[in-house]
Amino acid sequence: MIRVVIADDQALVRAGVRMLLQAAGEMEVCGEAVDGAQAVQKAELLRPDVLLMDLRMPRVDGLEATRRILGSWPGARIVILTTFAEDENVYAALRAGAIGFLVKDDEPERMVDAVRRAAAGEPLLAPSVLRRVVERALAAEEQAAVQVPAGLTDRELEVLALVGVGLSNAEIADALHVGVTTVKTHVSTAMDKLGLRNRTQAAVVAHRIGLVDAEFRPVANPPRGGPRSHPSG
Repeated sequence: MIRVVIADDQALVRAGVRMLLQAAGEMEVCGEAVDGAQAVQKAELLRPDVLLMDLRMPRVDGLEATRRILGSWPGARIVILTTFAEDENVYAALRAGAIGFLVKDDEPERMVDAVRRAAAGEPLLAPSVLRRVVERALAAEEQAAVQVPAGLTDRELEVLALVGVGLSNAEIADALHVGVTTVKTHVSTAMDKLGLRNRTQAAVVAHRIGLVDAEFRPVANPPRGGPRSHPSG
């Protein structure tokens, strides 16, 4: 059973999401929050598998709540709920460590699938959205020189590059002709070595160290051990 906390200041939204998730059968809404402060409390008390976090709430907004929760519980899997995909806070929340985001007018099936994938640690960003997030992060770094980490194996670098392109574990497994479990192991190991919280951060790093080019294509045989710079924007 996947345990979910819903944080949204609109009662109708919470009720609709609760009905949708519980109708899926394998999900339980174990708590609700009407603002970010309550979301932090529910996260600490209930430790759900997934938190669905609205961004615009009174007292403490979803962005600050996300920062607080991940600050004390780095393993929390937070999915941002927003009305507008272009909301500036979406990008800040993803950089803070949220696992992905949903637009409130998405198809109901997408929300159910998103919760399942979040519980499994899967990415929740469409490639087009990932592109915007990565471009914003790289632009903020302004030509920051980085180097390919020596501690990563060739296979881990290969997998990291495909994460940077926006592929899911299943898609990476198909591309590399390996099992999904093998891909999950490589992703997890690479993220642990790099000290990353989620795949969005891993995608940004893949671009920063030159594993993916400006056209969002994996780079064959990137140089290792030396500095590389990625153009901003």
